[in-house]
Amino acid sequence: MNPVPTRFQRFILPGLAFKGFVIGGGYATGRELAEYFLPGGAQGGLLGLTLAMMVWSVVCALTFLFAFATGSYDYRSFFGRLVGPGWVVFELAYIVFMVLILAVFGAAAGAVVAALTGWPPLAGTLVLMAAIGAVVAFGNRAVERLFGWASVFLYAMYVLFVAFAFTSFGDRILQGLSTPQPLDGWAQGGLTYACYNIVGAVAILPMLRHFTRRRDAVAAGLLAGPLAIAPAIAFFACMLAWMPQIAGEALPSDYMLRRMQQPLLHIGFQAMIFLALLESGVGAVHAVNERIAGAWRKRARGDFPRGARLGIAAVLLVGSIFIAERYGLVALIAHGYRALAWLFLFVYVLPLLTLGSWHLWRMRAQPGARA
Repeated sequence: MNPVPTRFQRFILPGLAFKGFVIGGGYATGRELAEYFLPGGAQGGLLGLTLAMMVWSVVCALTFLFAFATGSYDYRSFFGRLVGPGWVVFELAYIVFMVLILAVFGAAAGAVVAALTGWPPLAGTLVLMAAIGAVVAFGNRAVERLFGWASVFLYAMYVLFVAFAFTSFGDRILQGLSTPQPLDGWAQGGLTYACYNIVGAVAILPMLRHFTRRRDAVAAGLLAGPLAIAPAIAFFACMLAWMPQIAGEALPSDYMLRRMQQPLLHIGFQAMIFLALLESGVGAVHAVNERIAGAWRKRARGDFPRGARLGIAAVLLVGSIFIAERYGLVALIAHGYRALAWLFLFVYVLPLLTLGSWHLWRMRAQPGARA
């Protein structure tokens, strides 16, 4: 007999899982915030971040609700129910996306470890990839534990980071927040950022098995946006203190930490970045493992072997290491993410808002539908 899901599992865990996916791929180092929000200044950047949060909440709520209503807890079954044979298009897009973000994570991990220890960047990349493979090999339970415990450390480090930032250069932060700039481009930046990160809602489908009713799915989805965006808003405000020079930094977080002159915080925050990259990488690879595990169970009618999970992770990770070595972090984010944002808008967000909403409306009228 399965244990009764807790409120944490029903309402908070999905948002923490989504947050884990977004932070590593979206703003752990600050590079993504510099790319999409700093050009709009303080007001434009905050408007863009708020828009991204609203998009995430709405799309996560619809995604979680559709997954619960159809019993689709891996992306293959989810898109099979949503667009039928068109699921192949999403899978191809997701594989491209995953290789790109793993390359970004590898490059970021290499840069973080190099800045902290002076080791070659490849060393940090290899450590991250090995850690991702180790976690995903143990399946859903290990992944859930990672998202839960890592979140405690992550939020704590952001609170400390902001506190020390205001202590060290709070006057510059307040000046940056009050400096007016043109609002051009904030909506495009917010939507682009939201669209390429929103695929995290699909990547974390295996974390949604604890819902007991439709209201759980909607509540968890609406909470996911604020849980994911809150650290980004605080971090963005701190970045404004060092405009415009910080806009060109590969690791804006390291740039600010050096100016705080807090060695222990520097070490702790870099460790948090590495942990955030681990969360995101685990989420991306675990989604593929669960997609293959679903097909395995239908044919072999047994659990997916741990060795197979590790082997799939190894293939994906090794290929991404070479891409990370070939291209730098800034180039990967600037050129790859914008194209993926448009791709996911057409193969995921628009079908969900149209076909998904229509399917949900029809299913709601069926006898026995759970509220």
